[in-house]
Amino acid sequence: DLSVVNGSRPRPLPMALGHEAAGVVAEVGPGTHLEKGDHVVMVFVPSCGVCVPCGEGRPALCEPGATANAAGTLLGGAQRIKLNGKYITHHVGVSCFAEYAVVSECSLVKIDKSLPLDQAALFGCAVITGVGAVVNTAQMRMGSTTAIVGLGGTGLAALLGAKASGAKQIIGIDLLQSKLDLAMELGATAVLNASDADVVEQLKEMTNGGVDFAFECIGSAKAMELSYLVTRRGGTTCSSGLSDPKDGFTVQHVNLVAEERTIKGSYLGS
Repeated sequence: DLSVVNGSRPRPLPMALGHEAAGVVAEVGPGTHLEKGDHVVMVFVPSCGVCVPCGEGRPALCEPGATANAAGTLLGGAQRIKLNGKYITHHVGVSCFAEYAVVSECSLVKIDKSLPLDQAALFGCAVITGVGAVVNTAQMRMGSTTAIVGLGGTGLAALLGAKASGAKQIIGIDLLQSKLDLAMELGATAVLNASDADVVEQLKEMTNGGVDFAFECIGSAKAMELSYLVTRRGGTTCSSGLSDPKDGFTVQHVNLVAEERTIKGSYLGS
């Protein structure tokens, strides 16, 4: 959201940041299904439950939720956080970088109290985004070959999702050796450094022409292009990363058609 001051250039309005968290319900408003003391995970796309995407079982695409997130409000259109007595904007309905957060119940998922909150927080974004891209969006088949490009929280979750789905080859790709080492610990069958000039050729050699599924998990146009290049004929390239809105990526149109490639977007793990 932007505000115009004295006709000058717009400046950002204050916003309380934070999109991935778990916590304990301190107080509830009237009519909520939650109770004081419940443990919850916050989800950064509120789902109204009644719009067309929600009715189709695709809450990540909730239309009122997207509108509220873009406006910096809660799902109902209100703002409930103040700074120095003035309302400020919410960050995707969560704004969890604070001791307390005011959120819509449509942004919360109740969880078992035995799950430690620092682990539960990861399920609000990284886990469901990475695993969901593999299981829900790509619908990976057992015995598939896969590449995971970008081994942050989302990428490592995608790696675990591929392992759970029965992938026979899981190749992790990143720029940092520490992340490549961790990927091997978590079950990757091989790793490659994205900075290698021949990284595409290396992968195609070890997979007999490319992988069935490639997952871009870092939010980079270059990573997206690499993910497409390492996918075999008839394969699927799936992106769950969010890059700068001005960035695009290039594919060869005839290659997309003649090799029957598939490109998919995955938001919040579908």
